[in-house]
Amino acid sequence: MLNATSPDAKPGDWVSVYDKDGRRFGAGLYNPKARVPLRVLHHGPEPVGEEYFEKALRRAIEFRTDWMNLDAVTDAYRVINSDGDSLSGLTVDRYADVLSVEVHSLGVYQRLPAWLEFLHQSLGTRRQIVHVDERIARLEGISVKRPTEPPPSRARIREYGVRFEVDFAEGHKTGFFCDQRENRRRLGQLVKDRRILDLCCYTGGFAVTAAALGGAAEVTGVDLDETAIAQARANGNLNQQNRIHWIHADAFAYARQMQKNGERWGVVVADPPKLIMSREEQTEGWRKYEDLNSLSIALVEPGGLFVTCSCSGLVSLEEFELMVIRSAHRMDRRLQFFDRTGAGPDHPILSNCPESRYLKVLWARVF
Repeated sequence: MLNATSPDAKPGDWVSVYDKDGRRFGAGLYNPKARVPLRVLHHGPEPVGEEYFEKALRRAIEFRTDWMNLDAVTDAYRVINSDGDSLSGLTVDRYADVLSVEVHSLGVYQRLPAWLEFLHQSLGTRRQIVHVDERIARLEGISVKRPTEPPPSRARIREYGVRFEVDFAEGHKTGFFCDQRENRRRLGQLVKDRRILDLCCYTGGFAVTAAALGGAAEVTGVDLDETAIAQARANGNLNQQNRIHWIHADAFAYARQMQKNGERWGVVVADPPKLIMSREEQTEGWRKYEDLNSLSIALVEPGGLFVTCSCSGLVSLEEFELMVIRSAHRMDRRLQFFDRTGAGPDHPILSNCPESRYLKVLWARVF
C-alpha cells in the first residue's frame, strides 16, 4: 500500500504519512526491511514529532495508575499494551520493581533506552528484562545488544492479597500472565467450600487464588510443564497453601483418565496455552480445543461451574463459544452461560485494531 517514500527515510525513522491526494494522514515508524514497513501510530492532519512518544507513554501510565488505580490492588500489570496504547511494537509488563519488555519493532528498539528511563522514573521501578524474539530481530533488522547488567531472574508480586513469584528465566512469555488477574479474582468469589480442578494450571494462578482467596475445600492443579508445576507449588507455599494437589501430567491424558474413573469436581477451569498459532494450523488447533473442552465438561458435577479460556488471537469469541457448546452437547451436557470476560483493563484495545482482543473467557454452569 506504500506508493512512494522519501529517499532519505532510514529504517526506524519517525515519518509523516500522506494519503494519495497528498494530504497529511498521520505519522509512524518506518522500516523498509520489515514485514510491516510502516506502523502508523498517530492519525490526523497536524504535524507530530518525536514528542509523541513521551505523551503516549505518560498517557498509558496515567490510565493504569490514576484512572484504574491498579497500584492499590497489585504491583503486577501491563503498562504498555502495544497497539492498544498507540505504541505498536512495544509490550511492557510491570512485576514489582521489574519491567518485562517485549519488542517487535526496530524503531521501538532504537528508542528503548530513553523510554525505559522515563518508565522507571514514573513507576518507581529499578530493573528491566528486555526480550526480542530471534525471528522478529531477523525480520526487523534489530541488532540486539547485551545488557550491561545481568537481567533479573525472579520477582515477587502481589495480586488482591495473593502472592506469586515470577520466574523470568524459565517462565513463558513475560513470566506471568497478568491478563487473567480479574478472572482469577472472580473465580475466588465463586468457589468457597468447593472442589476445584485447574487444567493447564501453569504456575498456579487460578489454583492458588481459589485456595488462598476463595476458601476452596480442595484444589488440584495439572500441567505438563514440570518447571511450571514446581513454581506453582512454590506459589502455593508462599501463601501457606501447601495442601493443593499439584500433578505433573498431560492435561488431556489426565482428564481422560479421570473421566474413566468417574471423577467429578464442583469447579473445572481449562486455561490452555495458545493452541492456534497460525491460519495454517487452525484445523489441528480446533481439534485440541474441542477435545480439551469435551473432557473438561465431562468432569464437572451437575450444577457445577465451568470456566474455559482461549488466548488464540485467530479465534473469535463467537467461534469459541460455538465450539464450547458443541463440546458440551457431544457429551450430552448443557451449559448455562452467565458471563463472558477477557483481559483486564490494563490490556486496552484500540478501535482500529480489534483483532488484538485475544483473551476470551466463558463462564457457565453445567447440567
